[in-house]
Amino acid sequence: MIQALFYGGAALMLLAALLPLMGRTAPEKSRRTTALGLVIAGTISLILAASLILAADSSLRFDLYHLTPELSLSVHLDRLAAFFILIINLVAACVAIYSMRYVEHTGTARRRDFLVSAMAVFILAMVLTVASANFFAFIFFWELMSLSSLLLVLYERDNPESGKAGIYYLVMTQFSTLFLLLGALLLHRYTGSYEITSAVGLSLPAAGIIFGSFFVGFGTKAGIIPFHKWLPFAHAAAPSNISALMSGVMIKVAIYGLVRLLLDVLQPELWWGTALVITGSVSAVLGIIYALKEKDLKKLLAYSTIENVGLITVGLGLFTIFEHYNLDALADLSLFGALFHTLNHALFKSLLFMTAGSVVAATRTRNIEEMGGLVKSMPASAVVFLIGAAAISALPPLNGFASEVMLFQAYLSSFQVPSPLITVLLFTALAAFALTSALAAACFVKAFGMVFLALPRSTGAAHAHEAPRAMLAGPGILAAACIILGVFSLQIFKLIGIDLPIPDLLPVSLTAAVIFGLAVLLVRRTKAPVQTGDTWACGIHTQTNKMEYTASGFSEPIITIFSPVFRTKKSLRRNFGDKDKAIVTGGAGEIHTLQFFEEKLYLPVASFIRRIAGWVSGLHNLDMDAFVLAVFVVIVIILLAVGQWL
Repeated sequence: MIQALFYGGAALMLLAALLPLMGRTAPEKSRRTTALGLVIAGTISLILAASLILAADSSLRFDLYHLTPELSLSVHLDRLAAFFILIINLVAACVAIYSMRYVEHTGTARRRDFLVSAMAVFILAMVLTVASANFFAFIFFWELMSLSSLLLVLYERDNPESGKAGIYYLVMTQFSTLFLLLGALLLHRYTGSYEITSAVGLSLPAAGIIFGSFFVGFGTKAGIIPFHKWLPFAHAAAPSNISALMSGVMIKVAIYGLVRLLLDVLQPELWWGTALVITGSVSAVLGIIYALKEKDLKKLLAYSTIENVGLITVGLGLFTIFEHYNLDALADLSLFGALFHTLNHALFKSLLFMTAGSVVAATRTRNIEEMGGLVKSMPASAVVFLIGAAAISALPPLNGFASEVMLFQAYLSSFQVPSPLITVLLFTALAAFALTSALAAACFVKAFGMVFLALPRSTGAAHAHEAPRAMLAGPGILAAACIILGVFSLQIFKLIGIDLPIPDLLPVSLTAAVIFGLAVLLVRRTKAPVQTGDTWACGIHTQTNKMEYTASGFSEPIITIFSPVFRTKKSLRRNFGDKDKAIVTGGAGEIHTLQFFEEKLYLPVASFIRRIAGWVSGLHNLDMDAFVLAVFVVIVIILLAVGQWL
């Protein structure tokens, strides 16, 4: 049954990928709609297969294709894989609903067909990567996932920004694959197998090198700092439905790999946990600071993804540390907190990217300085975005609050760790965690306020219209899921047989709902007179959008506080209308911030590689005999090194 559902889901995805490319078998729009309907049917089939695995606590393995007796494309479904397949397909189903109308806003008919086709391949590749039983299948489907997502990032290839994003993404994704391949080959060197199975008992240096290789590989795809630079470029350049998939679920495939490595493959060491906590904390704090200063709505959401990946990494680090000290209850709390936040982030970040896509389609701009006032013209989108913003800001009783509270509880029990040094580290990281939560709330107050409140600040914003129903239904389902998973978090954990000491948000939610309802009834029954009047406008007759608080103005105090990080430089130019410089007639102000990782890490490496490439290019100008001799010597050295190693 489970195998049939899995095959059925995969077959429907393949058919969905082929249908838009089958010439003119049907009207173009009808063909695309049918293909997206097949995607939805495929996701339902895969959700059922994953749910059966989770409910029965069973596992299933079968082969898809044998290349050699040792190399095969095999599938292994257990509870961990089923959990991530559930996340991928739940989000993918909502994105497919949203895409039925969204894709009709984009490009030419041929490009729309390509978008639907590549999206189906992308979703199927993510599912098969998570379901892989061995590293050969994992790397194969990982590359298929990377290639299909690269083509989608380059969807608007005529735009120079998309070209730059594509180059960044191509380089970083191949960098990621290189380290995954290195880790898999090292594991094969010591275990003699490509199977994703336990390799406990490896010597310390070997286990550490293997963990480091996989951590760099998975960390690059997940966007952990300092390997994050591709993420804001790619997420902003891709169509918004693809951004929702990339940010919501693709980076979760990397999280899955990291979790699988820690749970089933290697025996984690203490220093791995400290490394995960430190890198996770740095990613969380810097990610949300970068998001705060961003004016591009999609880049803001992308930087926020880096922050949330940091929180998930912190949870995995806490699990590793507590596991090392045999604090099993705290280890379970940390692990389930990280996995729960993985699910929650997939829901609210996909929701936010889809709603951002509706806003960008309506206003024709991604710059939130040119938005404003959309709550009147796009009220349903505003409500959905508000739920997502509240969830990602960890406001109770939504799901973001539920998962972050679990991590806070784990942190606050750190005094049970016998090592004072580790305890100090964890409480320092706790301070960073608390700072991140506060900054996230400020960031999404800014995002919602600048996009939906006050007066429109551009013609596009002034003439915006509400998104079609399909573009509201997809994110609307995810918004409902955010509420349900928050309010009933304790009950859901108990239902699936996991008993954790987490707060019950149901009584709090009911009490708040009753108080709110009574307050509304009280106001309506009392029929208190409402007085209206003009807002004081500094003596000016009417208010204009130029008098509003801007996104840059909102972020400026925080950028100033963190000026040692940004190396902030401010410049202000004013024009005066009198010789005493008392009347200002115009001017401009700018805030320059250091792009630390780009200027200090990426560009020097790129410059070094360019110099090497120039030197290699110069070798081609040697005479033919010398060139052939050089190639021969290099090949012999490589063969000797590989033979010695294997």
